[in-house]
Order: sequence, then C-alpha cells, then structure tokens
Amino acid sequence: MRTFDLSPLFRSTVGFEHLSRMLDAASRLDEQAAAYPPYNIEKLGEDRYRITMAVAGFGDADLEVTAHDHTLIITGKAHRDEAEVQYLHRGIAGRPFERRFELADFIRVDGAALVNGLLHVDLVREVPEQMKPRTIAIETKRSPKVIEGKAA
Repeated sequence: MRTFDLSPLFRSTVGFEHLSRMLDAASRLDEQAAAYPPYNIEKLGEDRYRITMAVAGFGDADLEVTAHDHTLIITGKAHRDEAEVQYLHRGIAGRPFERRFELADFIRVDGAALVNGLLHVDLVREVPEQMKPRTIAIETKRSPKVIEGKAA
C-alpha cells in the first residue's frame, strides 16, 4: 500500500495540508538516489541541528544550498576538466546530486561551511515570542467581606 488517505484527519485540523504533500514525496523516494551522498543529521542542542554531508570532490563553487518554503535543497554539480582522463579505478563518484530536507516550522538555516570534504549546514529553531507557551494569570472576583451585617 503506497497511498495514504488523510481526508478523515483534515475534517478536524487546520493548516496541515503539507503533511499529505510530505508523505507523497516520501513514498516517491528512489532508494538508490537516497544513498548518495551520505549524510548525518545531528542535534547539537535544544534548538540547534546540523546536517553534515560527505561531498568529496566538490568545491564550494560546485555546491548550492537553498532554503525555500520549508524545504532545504542541497545541490552539487562538479565541474570536471575537459581533458580526457583514463581511470584504472574510480571510487569517488563526483556525480551531480540534489538532496531535499523538509524543515519543520520555525527552523531556519543559520549557515553552511565546507571543511575537509564535509558540508556542514547549521539549522536553528526560532519560535516567535507569541508562539511560545506562556502562563495566564487567573483573576478571581472576591465577594465583599461582611462584618457584622455591613458590607466592608
């Protein structure tokens, strides 16, 4: 079964239409394409994350990191020399790739760095003040105090 019917959920929720789109995208993943390039997702703190991707053979001019509409897109297009190279063994792929990550609400890309063949993309969750939990003061209306039959 490759399809999900989320219509019963949509009867009692508002603003979750992107879940259907996200599940459809996940069901269409090509397993072979999902293996290249390898990556890690780390949790660095309560609201900080890092995606580390092994991009051997790619320079900073060959990589593009784009954040658009709750999606992080990392694209690699290696610029090869035009000279004909004869390989006896080719273990470094260097093939073009596009990797997409769905970002939760309030997650933004904080920066990216290429160090020793690893691309580090730092993410941070910034919840707006109005969305953070807050304590509501409870007011009570006291009845007037009665002393010897007179209202005080």
